[in-house]
Amino acid sequence: MTIGELARRTGVKPTTIRWYEGAGILPPPDRSGGGHRLYGPTHLARLEFVRRARELGIPLDEVRALLALADRSIRNRAEVHAVASARLADVERRLHRLAEFRDELQRAVETCAGHGSQRAASLGP
Repeated sequence: MTIGELARRTGVKPTTIRWYEGAGILPPPDRSGGGHRLYGPTHLARLEFVRRARELGIPLDEVRALLALADRSIRNRAEVHAVASARLADVERRLHRLAEFRDELQRAVETCAGHGSQRAASLGP
C-alpha cells in the first residue's frame, strides 16, 4: 500500500509516518520502480501499535523499547515480562485515576440540573 493508504488506515499523517521511518520506529519500506514507498501488513500492524501506545500517553522511548524487544530474534522473556509488567502497572494506575475523575464528574453532573449557578468548589475533594 502507498503512504496515503497507510495514513488513511491508521489515522497517522504521512509526515509522521516518514518521521517514524527516519527515527527507526518503522522499518524502511520497499520502493516501487518509480521510487514510491510501498508498505505491507507488518508496517500497518506496527504503526497501529505505535499509534495506540502514543494515544495512551506512552512515551516514545518506551514504545521504542517495547518494539525493540519484539524485534529481537531471541527474546529474553524476563526482560519482556519486566517491561510489560511495568507498563501494565502504569495502565492500572491510570485507570484508577480515570475512574476517580469520572466519579467526580458524575457527581457534578448529578448535582447540577443545568440551571442557575453552581459553585466550582463542588468539583474536587
